[in-house]
Amino acid sequence: MAHLGGRLATGLRDVTRDPAALDSHGFWAVVADFEGDPICARFDHVRPAPLPAAPWTGPPAHTWTDSLGADAYRSGVRRIREYIAAGDVYQVNLCRMLSAPLPAGADIVGLAGRLALGNPAPYAGVIRLPEHGVHVACASPELYLHRVGDRISSGPIKGTGRTEADLLPKDYAENVMIVDLVRNDLGRAAAIGSVTVPGLCVVERHPGLVHLVSTVAGTLAPGVGWPELFAATFPPGSVSGAPKSSALRIIGELEPVPRGPYCGAIGWVDADRREGSLAVGIRSFFVRDGRLCFGTGAGITYDSDPQREWEETRLKARNLLAVATGEYPAEPVGADHRPNAAAQHSPASADAGGREHPASPEHIGARERATATERPGERPRSAAPAAPGYPSGPETGQDRAARDRVVHNPADTSEGA
Repeated sequence: MAHLGGRLATGLRDVTRDPAALDSHGFWAVVADFEGDPICARFDHVRPAPLPAAPWTGPPAHTWTDSLGADAYRSGVRRIREYIAAGDVYQVNLCRMLSAPLPAGADIVGLAGRLALGNPAPYAGVIRLPEHGVHVACASPELYLHRVGDRISSGPIKGTGRTEADLLPKDYAENVMIVDLVRNDLGRAAAIGSVTVPGLCVVERHPGLVHLVSTVAGTLAPGVGWPELFAATFPPGSVSGAPKSSALRIIGELEPVPRGPYCGAIGWVDADRREGSLAVGIRSFFVRDGRLCFGTGAGITYDSDPQREWEETRLKARNLLAVATGEYPAEPVGADHRPNAAAQHSPASADAGGREHPASPEHIGARERATATERPGERPRSAAPAAPGYPSGPETGQDRAARDRVVHNPADTSEGA
């Protein structure tokens, strides 16, 4: 089963690792490991429905182990700074994986229910395919890819603090740098001149913290389908680094265990309607080798302080680990801490006969709504003003030169994913 975007999918028909299937027919649940291994599951029965209730007993807090302890993580930050000083890379996301033995009988659907109460997120969902070893509960605040027909968008996050006052100029500069990377990625799959930035450095509030979120959008080039879109953009730039190829090499050197679905992609594709919404697989739990796994990380640049980056990973993990271990109250968080209601993604509506309709601008998330209805050169009112070198319309050579002066500064730092 899967519960994604307010829809319950049951009656598993088939499973494939070929993303070309997403351009065929039917409703698909998608989980792609950060390392690039996708699982696409097609379901026969899909309907709007709440998440089914299921019990959850999480691992005790003392049973969690860490792939990178504090000393090892701080050492990794220093090593990345050396690579940056040598000119090998601008930024790398350094992550650590936590895991604990999964109690007998624990159902990932029960954890998804607790996350919905204790850590509501705009791209929450759960996918459970026991025969294929897939147990994933997602509470992601970050959009990897949204598609409506030939329109595509991405919502990279860079910049994290406990409150908006914690966000510094370097956080905004880091966000702009990753927007540049995402623009480049989407540009490889989009029609020439169609990639725009309708929203830049918008503050979003989530339980226990705030994020800076931008929106990058474009129109797919003729003949481009899901395989080409994945090839152009995966893994997501916000959780890898820049340049991406160098960052991935360094991640492979410094991180001792594979990330799996963490920092990959989790979501749904409706092939019949040519729609889909995939989250970046952050703030997510999955089961591997009988253990419940969870990742947390931070973006490292030359000016990163090792201790501060370590603390950043703890901030991002704190609330979710409390939910998973049962130490967080099993009741909804207050309204002041919920994500903006407009960002809660509802991909389809149904008429009185139960027939679902394609998402309308009123039912898709705020970021997707902006890109689904935008006109060239137009920016939604909620977006921050464009930074130097970042107009809403297609980029010019003068724009690129100005932007490069902003984003390619190794003194800028990141709060990461």
